[in-house]
Amino acid sequence: MALFAWFFRLVWGNDVDRALRPVLAVTFVGSAAFSAGWIFVGIWAVDELDATSRQVGFAFLAGALVSMVAGYAGGHLSDHVGRRPMILAGWACLAATFLAYAFVGKRTDLGLSLMVLAGIGGSIGNGADQAMVADLVPPDRHEAGYAATRVASNLGVAFGPPIGGVLLIGRHWPVLFVGVCTMALAAIAIAFRYLPRTGEYRPEEPPARGSFGALRSDRAFLLFLVSGALAYLVYVAYETVLPISAVKSHGISPSTWGFIVIINPVLVTLFQLRVTRWSARFPAGPKLVTAMLVMGGSFLFLLWSGSLAMFVWVMVVFVIGEMLWVPTSQAIVAALAPEDIRGAYMGAFGSTASIGFALGPFTALQLRGAYGDAAAWYFFAAVSVVAAATGAAAVRGSLARRRVDAPAAGY
Repeated sequence: MALFAWFFRLVWGNDVDRALRPVLAVTFVGSAAFSAGWIFVGIWAVDELDATSRQVGFAFLAGALVSMVAGYAGGHLSDHVGRRPMILAGWACLAATFLAYAFVGKRTDLGLSLMVLAGIGGSIGNGADQAMVADLVPPDRHEAGYAATRVASNLGVAFGPPIGGVLLIGRHWPVLFVGVCTMALAAIAIAFRYLPRTGEYRPEEPPARGSFGALRSDRAFLLFLVSGALAYLVYVAYETVLPISAVKSHGISPSTWGFIVIINPVLVTLFQLRVTRWSARFPAGPKLVTAMLVMGGSFLFLLWSGSLAMFVWVMVVFVIGEMLWVPTSQAIVAALAPEDIRGAYMGAFGSTASIGFALGPFTALQLRGAYGDAAAWYFFAAVSVVAAATGAAAVRGSLARRRVDAPAAGY
């Protein structure tokens, strides 16, 4: 127990709200479970199911579209039935999906269909999870709360793939999938036992209005959704396009890239809370703009050099922007959202990630194939500028209607 307390203080310090600790535990275990299995699913589809790259690509695209709908629907339902049931439902869907993978055998169509359905489990509890943070801590602690949960998520991502690799020794796919299912069940058990049924800052009564009409008429939030989709489009570049450029264009070995890529979760784990505390004095609007320009602009360094040292530098600069962007954007959404339909707002914003993951790699890789790496880097830099501009305009619009406090999210 003393070792656990020491590790907790080392990673999160002493100023994490006590109400958030169950959320951190579920986030850590759940992220470890998901990352332990999901990074191998594409390999499984090609290796075990004999699916073509085209089939796998369409399965991922369809899964992204499903997750967009599921993200909003899950957040909407959480406003009515509670955050905890939707979080449990999301992990239950994922556990069932990974268990089903173990029994697919060689049936390609069934396996690809399950990959599409996995988008439901991956997204249906996301809005509830993010809304629960705002339910549990006061508004002036939102950004710190989201930073703390992000550290837990990245810590899980750092642990998950090695666990999955151990389970996959001998390429025995059913062992991997049953193991991941077991880890997901552990997340469910922790959530069932420790997640609160409500929060101090959540309205006592369910909303009496529909969320879709409110979302549709909220121009500032719709503009922020555009900014979020563009931001995620830039974000996925480091996971998809950057490694392809490093290996194919600059001769960096895949094993070396494996060491470079862990810079991201390690830096987030060690410095996310410190960056959030240091930047707390600044309004969210300028922080959002800075974050986007740093993330997108980091790729432009590769126009000067494609050396190993430069790729390391790009990863470091990128993650600095990322650490500013993620908790800041989540806090802005929590402030934009009316309290009674907070879950729907958080779910809708979370769904913008699917747009980025669906369009970002496709567009950038087409540009890279036609015009070279430089075209992709200019593309991401340009998108980051548009994301920054639309995000700033959304924050200004929210200030105009006085839904966001100027000291917390303004200029």
